Amino acid sequence: MFRKVLIANRGAIACRVIRTLRKMGVGSVAVYSEADGHSLHVEQADEAVCIGPPPAAQSYLCIPAILKVAEETEAEAIHPGYGFLSENAGFAEACASAGVVFIGPTPRQMRDFGLKHTAREIAAKNGVPLLPGTGVLKNVDAALQAAECVGYPAMLKSTAGGGGIGMRLCASAEELRDAYEAVSRQSQASFGSSNLYLERFVTAARHIEVQIFGDGCGSVIALGERDCSIQRRNQKVIEETPVPGLRDDIRARLLETAIRLGKAVRYQSAGTVEFIYDNSCGDFYFLEVNTRLQVEHGVTEEVTGVDLVEWMVRLAAGDMPALESLEIEPKGSSIQVRV
Repeated sequence: MFRKVLIANRGAIACRVIRTLRKMGVGSVAVYSEADGHSLHVEQADEAVCIGPPPAAQSYLCIPAILKVAEETEAEAIHPGYGFLSENAGFAEACASAGVVFIGPTPRQMRDFGLKHTAREIAAKNGVPLLPGTGVLKNVDAALQAAECVGYPAMLKSTAGGGGIGMRLCASAEELRDAYEAVSRQSQASFGSSNLYLERFVTAARHIEVQIFGDGCGSVIALGERDCSIQRRNQKVIEETPVPGLRDDIRARLLETAIRLGKAVRYQSAGTVEFIYDNSCGDFYFLEVNTRLQVEHGVTEEVTGVDLVEWMVRLAAGDMPALESLEIEPKGSSIQVRV
């Protein structure tokens, strides 16, 4: 087991990781910007080091600064939390080059699932249901032509998007034409890529995601599903498990599908497979994979009794029991509301 882990994050998730590390008897190192010196995660950690000015680019996103602290404090591993560098394949590779263990999925998995069009390709190869959609669009004319096959209404999305950023609902060719350049510019500014694709929009939709965990050697288990349908501006507001009003056979198919996709890439650590569920017909379709710990992971922990952060740390340290040997029996319900 590790003696010391650095948390490359701040706020609630940093405190969450520190809590588990303390339970495990593992030392914690917090990093903070000059603006966060009095934050709770700084107070709770065994050690805390300032890594730069308030702008995230000069602190929480500054890979050299974070790795320097890891070296100075002799931290053997880094937990990225969520947001910031949590899905940055380059950061995971930089950790490996510096001799520090990155607690999370592999760089390849982050890259493959980080771009929505490649994620769709992987899903298609493994028999995961997909909504009618496209690959990367060359330009607005290609989008208009493709939309005739995809059908309206359609969602115009950034291939590198996330967090509800870089998408626009288009109900007609005119709306698609007007939206294309704006979404492309937003995608470039937010994610460094202007690539877009189209996907059929489901009007009577629910947003359902499955929590998975893999050992990186081909074994993957599902820890239940969460309903994240109630959103504001494409941002989740309420998350609940188990999903209310979902037939048992559909629930079983969702979990099996998520496991199949995870096994196909020999998924490592915690991840979430997200689906769109069509209330009008009972079908579900692949949406994306988040290669990190989700904000809403706590609702799954409440009903399963599993500490996902501990599992992530143990797997990274080579101290995780075989997943097949674990008996998980969800009990009760859990709900999280973001205020």
